[in-house]
Amino acid sequence: MSTNMTSLPVTLLAVPAAKNGRLSAFLRQPTFVAGLLILGVVMTLACVADLLYPGDPQDLVGPPLLWPFQKTEFPLGTDSLGRDIAAGLVHGARVSLIIGFSAASIGLLIGTLVGAVGGYFGGLADNVLVRVTELFQTVPAFLLVVVIVAIGEPSLKVIALAIGIASWPTIARLVRAQFRSLREQDFVMAARSLGYSDTRIIFVEILPNALPPVVVTASVMVAGAILTETGLSFLNMGDPNVVSWGSMIGDGREMLRTAWFLTALPGTATALTVLALNLIGDGLNEIFNPRMRER
Repeated sequence: MSTNMTSLPVTLLAVPAAKNGRLSAFLRQPTFVAGLLILGVVMTLACVADLLYPGDPQDLVGPPLLWPFQKTEFPLGTDSLGRDIAAGLVHGARVSLIIGFSAASIGLLIGTLVGAVGGYFGGLADNVLVRVTELFQTVPAFLLVVVIVAIGEPSLKVIALAIGIASWPTIARLVRAQFRSLREQDFVMAARSLGYSDTRIIFVEILPNALPPVVVTASVMVAGAILTETGLSFLNMGDPNVVSWGSMIGDGREMLRTAWFLTALPGTATALTVLALNLIGDGLNEIFNPRMRER
């Protein structure tokens, strides 16, 4: 009885200890922490955008071309039409993050399914899916996005779908390589001997072991989606019903010499967000990659 009582606390503390070990591994990566802090600030501003600036960010609320800190009610100034730049930046953060995470999710879903099926089954299915992946990779991603948005309508849903369709081949090739290396492992053989279905083996046994490099790549995909949306809005192919960082940059490009802050402020916000996502990706790579940890 005494043995059981003494062993019980050790068992109960095993799971929290493992969680604390994983948490400390994340916290020991300064790049990951720095990126997480920057992204956390951007996400917080995006979440409270309606509280900070409850009106429409496209409303004309003041005199045009006020410089930052020229008036306290417009701390970051106004654009050529008298719109509040601070309101545009905060609401633009929401648009950029929605596009980034939505497009990355679509690309991850398509790429994971294609890579998992091809890498696990091999043979004819793998050959066909590889050729389809190569076909998409021969077309420049940004050009494909432009074509899809031009065929459809420049709305947030269409833009996110277009970017996701253009970005899935990278994930597909990565997942396929992971599945090809894992499908002959002992735990997969054991699952087959127990009569598990192919669906269960793919999604329950192999996929969790193939996720670490996919998670690292996902952060880069979000950053790439934000940059792509910024480029589309800069070319006046973004959603005209919302304010985004790209549209703000595009609106201020004609006054780059006389009012440089119109492009510098949204450009800085875009650069910081993309930098944060890249720092998170680098930190995750160092955490998940044992070779990187040994350096």
